[in-house]
Amino acid sequence: MLTLDINGRITSLDVPAQMPLLWALRDVADLTGTKYGCGGAQCGACTVHADGHPIPSCVTPAGAVHGQRIVTIEGVGADRVGQAVQHAWRELDVAQCGFCQSGQIMSAVALLRRHPRPTDAQIDQAMRGNLCRCATYERIRAAIHHAAAALD
Repeated sequence: MLTLDINGRITSLDVPAQMPLLWALRDVADLTGTKYGCGGAQCGACTVHADGHPIPSCVTPAGAVHGQRIVTIEGVGADRVGQAVQHAWRELDVAQCGFCQSGQIMSAVALLRRHPRPTDAQIDQAMRGNLCRCATYERIRAAIHHAAAALD
Protein backbone atom coordinates (compact mmCIF):
# COMPACT_ATOMS: atom_id res chain seq x y z
CA MET A 1 0.00 0.00 0.00
CA LEU A 2 1.42 3.37 -1.05
CA THR A 3 0.20 6.71 0.21
CA LEU A 4 0.73 9.54 -2.28
CA ASP A 5 -0.20 13.22 -2.38
CA ILE A 6 -1.96 13.43 -5.75
CA ASN A 7 -3.41 16.77 -6.80
CA GLY A 8 -3.48 17.92 -3.20
CA ARG A 9 -5.27 14.85 -1.89
CA ILE A 10 -3.61 12.17 0.22
CA THR A 11 -4.43 8.96 -1.60
CA SER A 12 -3.73 5.39 -0.55
CA LEU A 13 -3.16 3.05 -3.47
CA ASP A 14 -2.94 -0.71 -3.18
CA VAL A 15 -0.11 -1.11 -5.70
CA PRO A 16 3.37 -2.58 -5.63
CA ALA A 17 6.11 0.04 -5.23
CA GLN A 18 7.64 -0.95 -8.59
CA MET A 19 4.40 -0.35 -10.57
CA PRO A 20 4.89 2.52 -13.01
CA LEU A 21 3.29 5.68 -11.65
CA LEU A 22 1.33 6.01 -14.91
CA TRP A 23 -0.60 2.81 -14.24
CA ALA A 24 -1.12 3.63 -10.57
CA LEU A 25 -2.63 6.97 -11.62
CA ARG A 26 -4.74 5.68 -14.52
CA ASP A 27 -5.82 2.23 -13.38
CA VAL A 28 -5.98 2.58 -9.61
CA ALA A 29 -6.53 6.29 -8.87
CA ASP A 30 -8.80 6.61 -11.97
CA LEU A 31 -6.99 9.75 -13.19
CA THR A 32 -7.03 9.00 -16.90
CA GLY A 33 -5.92 12.36 -18.26
CA THR A 34 -2.28 11.26 -18.20
CA LYS A 35 -1.73 9.25 -21.37
CA TYR A 36 0.35 6.21 -22.29
CA GLY A 37 2.37 6.98 -25.39
CA CYS A 38 5.53 4.97 -25.81
CA GLY A 39 6.27 3.34 -22.46
CA GLY A 40 9.93 4.35 -22.72
CA ALA A 41 10.04 8.02 -21.64
CA GLN A 42 10.55 9.12 -25.24
CA CYS A 43 7.30 10.93 -26.15
CA GLY A 44 6.17 12.96 -23.11
CA ALA A 45 2.49 11.97 -23.23
CA CYS A 46 2.71 10.63 -19.67
CA THR A 47 4.30 13.74 -18.13
CA VAL A 48 3.22 14.62 -14.59
CA HIS A 49 4.84 16.80 -11.93
CA ALA A 50 6.66 15.41 -8.90
CA ASP A 51 7.40 18.26 -6.49
CA GLY A 52 6.97 20.67 -9.41
CA HIS A 53 9.34 18.89 -11.81
CA PRO A 54 8.05 17.23 -14.98
CA ILE A 55 8.70 13.48 -14.97
CA PRO A 56 7.81 10.61 -17.30
CA SER A 57 5.29 8.60 -15.30
CA CYS A 58 5.55 5.57 -17.61
CA VAL A 59 9.03 4.67 -16.32
CA THR A 60 8.86 6.13 -12.80
CA PRO A 61 8.02 3.53 -10.15
CA ALA A 62 5.15 4.68 -7.94
CA GLY A 63 7.26 3.95 -4.87
CA ALA A 64 9.97 6.34 -6.12
CA VAL A 65 7.70 9.35 -5.62
CA HIS A 66 6.64 8.49 -2.07
CA GLY A 67 6.54 11.72 -0.07
CA GLN A 68 6.51 13.94 -3.16
CA ARG A 69 3.59 16.06 -4.33
CA ILE A 70 2.24 14.59 -7.57
CA VAL A 71 0.22 16.80 -9.91
CA THR A 72 -1.54 15.43 -12.98
CA ILE A 73 -3.40 17.20 -15.77
CA GLU A 74 -6.54 16.92 -13.63
CA GLY A 75 -4.92 19.08 -10.93
CA VAL A 76 -2.62 21.40 -12.88
CA GLY A 77 -5.28 24.11 -13.18
CA ALA A 78 -5.36 24.66 -9.42
CA ASP A 79 -3.06 27.69 -9.66
CA ARG A 80 -2.80 30.69 -11.94
CA VAL A 81 0.08 29.32 -14.05
CA GLY A 82 -1.82 26.13 -14.84
CA GLN A 83 -4.97 28.11 -15.52
CA ALA A 84 -3.14 30.51 -17.85
CA VAL A 85 -1.65 27.63 -19.84
CA GLN A 86 -4.95 25.79 -20.12
CA HIS A 87 -6.69 29.01 -21.19
CA ALA A 88 -4.01 29.72 -23.81
CA TRP A 89 -4.33 26.17 -25.18
CA ARG A 90 -8.09 26.65 -25.62
CA GLU A 91 -7.88 30.22 -26.92
CA LEU A 92 -5.25 29.38 -29.56
CA ASP A 93 -6.87 26.03 -30.40
CA VAL A 94 -3.59 24.18 -29.92
CA ALA A 95 -4.86 20.62 -29.89
CA GLN A 96 -5.50 18.76 -33.08
CA CYS A 97 -5.98 15.11 -32.12
CA GLY A 98 -5.22 16.05 -28.50
CA PHE A 99 -3.55 12.81 -27.44
CA CYS A 100 -0.23 14.38 -26.41
CA GLN A 101 -1.66 17.60 -25.05
CA SER A 102 -1.87 16.69 -21.36
CA GLY A 103 1.87 16.01 -21.37
CA GLN A 104 2.52 19.16 -23.41
CA ILE A 105 0.56 21.26 -20.91
CA MET A 106 2.37 19.71 -17.94
CA SER A 107 5.76 20.52 -19.48
CA ALA A 108 4.64 24.04 -20.41
CA VAL A 109 3.46 24.76 -16.87
CA ALA A 110 6.76 23.55 -15.41
CA LEU A 111 8.64 25.77 -17.89
CA LEU A 112 6.63 28.89 -17.00
CA ARG A 113 7.21 28.31 -13.31
CA ARG A 114 10.98 28.28 -13.95
CA HIS A 115 11.04 30.96 -16.69
CA PRO A 116 8.01 33.29 -16.54
CA ARG A 117 9.00 34.96 -19.86
CA PRO A 118 10.72 32.18 -21.83
CA THR A 119 12.55 32.69 -25.09
CA ASP A 120 11.85 30.48 -28.09
CA ALA A 121 15.08 28.62 -27.32
CA GLN A 122 13.97 27.98 -23.72
CA ILE A 123 10.60 26.76 -24.95
CA ASP A 124 12.21 24.45 -27.48
CA GLN A 125 14.55 23.07 -24.83
CA ALA A 126 11.81 22.52 -22.23
CA MET A 127 9.41 20.94 -24.73
CA ARG A 128 11.91 18.74 -26.59
CA GLY A 129 10.78 15.63 -24.72
CA ASN A 130 7.17 16.07 -25.81
CA LEU A 131 6.30 14.76 -29.25
CA CYS A 132 3.20 15.73 -31.22
CA ARG A 133 2.19 13.51 -34.13
CA CYS A 134 0.04 16.34 -35.49
CA ALA A 135 3.02 18.74 -35.43
CA THR A 136 1.28 21.54 -33.53
CA TYR A 137 4.64 22.81 -32.31
CA GLU A 138 4.16 26.38 -33.59
CA ARG A 139 0.78 26.62 -31.85
CA ILE A 140 2.31 25.16 -28.67
CA ARG A 141 5.06 27.77 -28.69
CA ALA A 142 2.53 30.55 -29.37
CA ALA A 143 0.32 29.33 -26.52
CA ILE A 144 3.25 29.32 -24.10
CA HIS A 145 4.07 32.91 -25.04
CA HIS A 146 0.36 33.80 -24.74
CA ALA A 147 0.17 32.27 -21.24
CA ALA A 148 3.37 34.05 -20.20
CA ALA A 149 1.93 37.39 -21.32
CA ALA A 150 -1.28 36.71 -19.41
CA LEU A 151 0.72 36.11 -16.24
CA ASP A 152 2.39 39.54 -16.35
